[in-house]
Amino acid sequence: MTDALAHRGPDGEGFYFDEEKHIYLGHRRLSVRDIEGGAQPMWDASNETGIVFNGEIYNFPELRAELEALGAVFQTSHSDTEVLIHGYRHWGTDLARRLNGMFAFAIIDKIRGRLYLARDRFGEKPLFYTAKSDLFAFSSELKSLEKHSGIDGNISNFGLQKLFAYGYIPAPNSLLENVFKLPAGQQMTVELDTLDTKISKYWEFLITPDDNLTAAKDDELAEHLQELILQSVSRRLVSDVPLGVFLSGGVDSSAILCAAAKNAKDRKVSSFTIGFEQASYDESGYAQLVAEHAGSIHHLRMLNLANAQELIPEVLGQLDEPIGDASVLPTYLLSKFTRENVTVALSGDGADELFAGYDPFLALKPAQAYKKYVPDLAHKLFTGLANALPKSGRNMSFDFKLRRTLAGLSYQESVWAPVWMAPLFPDQMKEFFEEPLPLEDLYSEAMEIWDSNSAVDRTDRLLTFFTNLYLQNDILTKVDRASMMSSLETRAIFLDNDIVDFCIKLPSHFKIRNGQRKYLLKKALEPLLPSQTINRKKKGFGIPLADWMRKTPEVQSPRPVPGVDMYYAASQWTEHHSGKSDNRFFLWNWLALQNSPTGRF
Repeated sequence: MTDALAHRGPDGEGFYFDEEKHIYLGHRRLSVRDIEGGAQPMWDASNETGIVFNGEIYNFPELRAELEALGAVFQTSHSDTEVLIHGYRHWGTDLARRLNGMFAFAIIDKIRGRLYLARDRFGEKPLFYTAKSDLFAFSSELKSLEKHSGIDGNISNFGLQKLFAYGYIPAPNSLLENVFKLPAGQQMTVELDTLDTKISKYWEFLITPDDNLTAAKDDELAEHLQELILQSVSRRLVSDVPLGVFLSGGVDSSAILCAAAKNAKDRKVSSFTIGFEQASYDESGYAQLVAEHAGSIHHLRMLNLANAQELIPEVLGQLDEPIGDASVLPTYLLSKFTRENVTVALSGDGADELFAGYDPFLALKPAQAYKKYVPDLAHKLFTGLANALPKSGRNMSFDFKLRRTLAGLSYQESVWAPVWMAPLFPDQMKEFFEEPLPLEDLYSEAMEIWDSNSAVDRTDRLLTFFTNLYLQNDILTKVDRASMMSSLETRAIFLDNDIVDFCIKLPSHFKIRNGQRKYLLKKALEPLLPSQTINRKKKGFGIPLADWMRKTPEVQSPRPVPGVDMYYAASQWTEHHSGKSDNRFFLWNWLALQNSPTGRF
């Protein structure tokens, strides 16, 4: 199991065995902080409390000082891992809510006879587990957990349907039967004698706008937000190994580089960009502009996406669990390139979710008007006409967005967002799966999120969907897996506790105003960035997936998948190759599933 995680921790390994109590811990280490003294499993001086931990705790200096004032005696000089041990001994299961960081950890408590596990607020770090009457096992990756003899590896039809409905499998579900993900912001205790488990939520992302901020001055809020961003970057610059910044040339990554350069003072910061020869996907020119503005040591590698296409089986074959986000490929290429120079990279993940940066936020109002005034018969006509339009392979083309928007509007408002992004629409799920889930089960997570906070406006309800579902299960999963394939640690600046707590209270008109997405964020960043960066149109980190799938041959001798119509999958290839349909998302999902290293098909 531990060997299967070697890419996540190439710098060392450690084990703990208690044959009498049948407790076995393994750890692979990526040395980033306290290189000499941070080996794991780590124990306190009395050997009563031990830990295996994956991640970084950014407020560990403050916590350490607080714990030392309470009488804790530390054995290491600056290990955040040891802070967790003493933090648990003093605060018990109240520990997780005090942490500002990304983490998945398990603490053995010999005194209480229990195991305590927790995962960070947004699920930056993964944690899979299985709980049976005679076994509790956990790991950072599914393919590691599957190495345990107690895991049968059977595919979960429920998880599989979620994969094709969303393009990812929302926690707590997984691809395998009887294997689960501990959801973000949750913690678990396991009684070592009985293996009884208890899961609780220590934090959740819930938007509660502060009415006092409604009339607040834009400039004052923007100045405060800029201070929070600078503070977050400063916290994440702490490292005992070389560190750099992912730089796409967009607002978010550019802000991080400029903030890092400002924090670094006399030291030059390294920035990393991959450019693409295809103009509609390339942002390297914008990145170069920002790098010059920040004075960074800039690293650029130009890639031919056609050549990168050959890496699809390799990358998908290393994925822990299938994911329908094709940008995992350029993320992997960027991470591999970055790891040649540094061990840690700062990223801009989370900004689009917190500040309403995606296209669907602009689509909400016209979608509501359309739904209100356009009769069903006319909608069916418009949908048919949109489906008959020529299929473009350009990045976020008009015909693509039109078809997706109309498809979502065929269903109730609570599922617009997931259907807009779905590999298969609900009516297609009925063709593909032998026993398709009803709509309310298929999109239960999205419906619950939409209906759970009806006190806020639609912008904030959509933002809650993107933050609680898409960010956790797609974006952060993709970045974690793609970067850790190359043993690169990434740190998300915008998911700092203080920034998130500020955003939760922010009324929606500060996030999107007069059609401008990320309004306050851009205003906060104006003093840091070139004007061309602030005003440029957003471009996602994508690949020409539609064209690639037309050039990619159908999977030869595909592995039979239980519960699905294999002929339907073959027909999707045929229709896409002919240009009759645009099935790019389904086909990528299908490739990811067929290349999955986990699961017994």
